[in-house]
Amino acid sequence: MTRPLYFIGMKLNIIDLGLIEYETAWNLQNEYAAEIAEGKRPPTLLLLEHPHVYTFGRKGHAENLLWNEEQLKQKGISTHWVDRGGDVTYHGPGQLVGYPLIPLTPIRPDRFENDSSSTEIDSIKPVRSGVNSDYVGYVRRLEKTLIAALMHLGVGTGQRSGMSGVWVQADVHSRCQNCKPEDKEKPAKIAAIGVKVDARGVTRHGFALNVDPDMEYFEGIIACGLNEPVVSLADLLMPVPTMKKVKQEITQAFEQAF
Repeated sequence: MTRPLYFIGMKLNIIDLGLIEYETAWNLQNEYAAEIAEGKRPPTLLLLEHPHVYTFGRKGHAENLLWNEEQLKQKGISTHWVDRGGDVTYHGPGQLVGYPLIPLTPIRPDRFENDSSSTEIDSIKPVRSGVNSDYVGYVRRLEKTLIAALMHLGVGTGQRSGMSGVWVQADVHSRCQNCKPEDKEKPAKIAAIGVKVDARGVTRHGFALNVDPDMEYFEGIIACGLNEPVVSLADLLMPVPTMKKVKQEITQAFEQAF
């Protein structure tokens, strides 16, 4: 399924890939990003789910993987070290993953070295002005897009200073029936964000929104290298919105935000 949208005056295609292996989608990102950089393909948003997988970003730490090889095998989990920002995260069925492949104006990575750790830049380029020039601003826009979609789904979420991703506050987290009592007193992450901007200024990777995944798999990692709880829409809403409904809200939010 494709749907034409527009990003800063450029046509944007949204492609629903369904359930797809992580490495297959990674290779597809590389292929599409090269075509976008050459003007052969419009900016694209890939929406999909992955089979069970743990991925480590460039700032990943192996000690944040808590399960051993035998446990990973029993659970059917693959692992990949990839070229996005951030630490380790989980992807699996029931989690909506979005990979926006969008050309941005290159800037120096040292401009935001003290901000988000969820962004990786392939090379240093001259500072240039323009609406697309702020990489951290791009991450913040992704967060706000998810926040808008989640509001329409009935969950109030927000950003946290110094941390990437989308969070629910403790008063919302307290609704969770399956969460540990001590965790319900804290904010919880409902969507993770980790991106890369390649040497040609095209974004890769993106966001992972917990809709209704098996949350047990988060016990195998220290997600994003943070000792912070994670939560899903299924923990907070009854009935749980369908993946189709969530994709519709994400699509609409992208149309409005970009």
